[in-house]
Amino acid sequence: MDSVQSLPPLSTLSTSVSSALNAKLGTNHDLTQAPSIVAEFLTQCDDLERNLVHLNRTLESNLASYASFSNRIGYLFGIVNSKLTDLGSSVCLRSSVSGSHQCKVSIFILIFSSSSSFVFEFVHEEHWFYLILFLCGNFCVIDGEGLGEELPSLAKEVARVEAVRAYAVVVFQYAKKGVFSYSMVEIEVASKLDNLIGDIEDAVSSTMNKNLRKDSSAQNSEETRLVAIKTLKVTEDLLTSVTKARPQWARLVSAVDHRVDRALAILRPQAIADHRALLTSFGWPPSLSNLTSSSLDARKSSEVPNPLFTMHGDLKRRYCENFFALCRLQELQRQRKSRQLEGHNREVALHQPLWAIEELVIPVSVACQRHFSKWIDKPEFIFALVYKITRDYVDSMDELLQPLVDEAMLTGYSCKEEWISAMVTSLSTYLAKEIFPIYIGQLEEESVTGIRSQARTTWLHLIDLMVSFDNRIKALVEQSGILLSLLEDGTPRKISSLSVFCDRPDWLDMWAEIELDDAMEKLKPEIDEERNWTKKVQGADLSNSDDYKSPAVSSITFTCLSSLIERCRLLPTVSLRSRFLRLTSTPVIKFFLDCLLLRCQEAEGLTALTDDDALIKVSNSVNAAHYSESILKEWCEDVFFLEMGLDQGEHPGESVAENSGSEVPIEEYGNGIFHEEIVKFEDFRTQWVEKITMVILRGFDARCRDYIKNRRQWQEKSEEGWTVSQTLIGALDYLQAKMAVIEENLNRVDFAGIWRSLAAGVDKLIFNGILMSNVKFHEEGVERFGYDVEVVWGVFRAWCLRPEGFFPKVSESLKLLKMEKDQLEDSLKGGQKRMKENRIRHLSVAELNYTVDLDKGVKVVSVCIWLFDY
Repeated sequence: MDSVQSLPPLSTLSTSVSSALNAKLGTNHDLTQAPSIVAEFLTQCDDLERNLVHLNRTLESNLASYASFSNRIGYLFGIVNSKLTDLGSSVCLRSSVSGSHQCKVSIFILIFSSSSSFVFEFVHEEHWFYLILFLCGNFCVIDGEGLGEELPSLAKEVARVEAVRAYAVVVFQYAKKGVFSYSMVEIEVASKLDNLIGDIEDAVSSTMNKNLRKDSSAQNSEETRLVAIKTLKVTEDLLTSVTKARPQWARLVSAVDHRVDRALAILRPQAIADHRALLTSFGWPPSLSNLTSSSLDARKSSEVPNPLFTMHGDLKRRYCENFFALCRLQELQRQRKSRQLEGHNREVALHQPLWAIEELVIPVSVACQRHFSKWIDKPEFIFALVYKITRDYVDSMDELLQPLVDEAMLTGYSCKEEWISAMVTSLSTYLAKEIFPIYIGQLEEESVTGIRSQARTTWLHLIDLMVSFDNRIKALVEQSGILLSLLEDGTPRKISSLSVFCDRPDWLDMWAEIELDDAMEKLKPEIDEERNWTKKVQGADLSNSDDYKSPAVSSITFTCLSSLIERCRLLPTVSLRSRFLRLTSTPVIKFFLDCLLLRCQEAEGLTALTDDDALIKVSNSVNAAHYSESILKEWCEDVFFLEMGLDQGEHPGESVAENSGSEVPIEEYGNGIFHEEIVKFEDFRTQWVEKITMVILRGFDARCRDYIKNRRQWQEKSEEGWTVSQTLIGALDYLQAKMAVIEENLNRVDFAGIWRSLAAGVDKLIFNGILMSNVKFHEEGVERFGYDVEVVWGVFRAWCLRPEGFFPKVSESLKLLKMEKDQLEDSLKGGQKRMKENRIRHLSVAELNYTVDLDKGVKVVSVCIWLFDY
């Protein structure tokens, strides 16, 4: 107890001590282990003290190393200050030597070791400053006639030095963790990159200076630009090899990329500016002032020669060199992006229009827009002018410019394709900026005022022009022998003015709404016309249309749907086509299915389908549903619709499904865009075919009820010459009459389903009503029953060769009734196996009483047969 009282108060213990004691001393039994716990704590304390001594020694050693390293850093900063002083002196003391002066130094390489720490490998440790300058892309290039001209360059250098200062902080922090070592491979690569970057900057600077000087020759400027591009190509190849062989040199590659990007930012605008000046010098774009509305449809523009063919001599040489330089620059840019986007979706970023062709299209587009502004109310002239220019100059692109593109190794580009695509894109841009906003405003005004105007008609007319224009462009592409390039998803590129809807899905929704309203206005009067429900399809869409016996209204409906499909066929993306069809075709199909259902319900409500007119009305609706289902299935096998079916899981498809109030399960993706509608037509057919079958079966049951209830007839002798029961004749007459009406008016597929269902129903009716009611059969009764069954089978013999196969229970029951005593007893003893050997497969005899009255010489059979596996 004294030891317990000597413990310090619990409040004075730290949280960690309290937790440790609570963990070790949780129960009374733990108190007996107290000595071992104390020994464990003492051992841990000794280990901690030894670790503390080791850490103190390590800290002292690191502090000494850091002090030495800080002295070296101070020395290196002194070198930096000296270099900056020299830089200021070089600005003030300019020599008269022309050309640029560039400080080139031996540099070093910054790489990552396997432990992610930095390792500096260099020739001389005092060259830290140049290392930082290289990594930040800060070699000083100063040239000019006087100090005034040097101020912009000096300002840039000051900004670069500030970037160096910020970057140096990071470099020095990581340098503390590194070691100094030497590697000739890294030094050689770094030196080569340094020389290449210097050559690039020299060439870029020289190109800038020659552009500023009036007396410099254009030839020398182009040669210097080509030298710069060639050096850029060599640099890019080296960077690609470095990236693959030494991925840990990411910072070095990034630093070089930074300087190359700066060079390209100067080189490309210069090349484009020179290109535009050359276009103006040889008269591009061609004059459009002499074009009239009547001349827009002319096959060739004979009045205006093609400037690409009329230029010659030095002008043609300079233009070709400049065009080639632009292509080389674009190919270099593609190579750089391909390296930088390695592991990402590169195709999306790498696909760009051909720069040189864009420069041809831009001035043409500007010239055209002067005419477009006068044709706002006559958009057909706009499309005619764009098509004429596109067609007239497409051949020159291939003859003159394609060889230059091929020489520049710019693979995957066709000048014809790029020319057509750029012209169509310029048209789409103009439509999006100038035409569609006007039409949208008219539609909004109509919706606000509620006054019906020509806005919708004007919109549809514009869409007609766009579709017609796209079809002409498509024909032009085919005539020119162009193989369209593939997009990132592997599908051919689409050149379409309807691409205006790609960036404005709300416009697409508005277009779909207008198209749907227009289609419904045309369709409703046709559906309300009763003649279209009685007249059959003429010249149908399907080769075996006679089998469908579909009313003409179904063909009219699908003609309307085909028109909507053709309207969206040229939309550039699958998602847009899918969205448009779901907003237009799906409501039309739903409306038509509702009309079919309404007509059937009306017929059922008036006569319960008991008269022939009601049956004919329902049959016509079933035929229309079967025809519609077949058309939709045939469409869904086309690649055009299969693509849209696969697109249902993408975002545009999902949004459409929400708008239409239906969700497509994931397991049904790829079944076709009209899968849901096909299922609805199938359900409709199944429902009303079953109703027709039930109505006929009820009528047959009512007329043969006396025949079924007359159990004595099977024990009486038949009258001489009589083979069929009289009470069965009326029921069979009714059955034949109804089947004749159905056969004449219903399609073959659904009629086959009806007569087979009727056969199964009659089989079950006779079996349950006669054979399962413990009826006793006289031998002549068995014979009469056989005659009656043969007559029933004869009704169905018109549609099959062996109707007894569709009456399995009755036919096998008749076989049992005709079976001899010994054979029957043998079958019963052999069980179900022997029954099957005797071709009794659908029945199981649960109870069979076979008695023979020898006194009267009459065989009487009492049979109770139960349904087995049917």
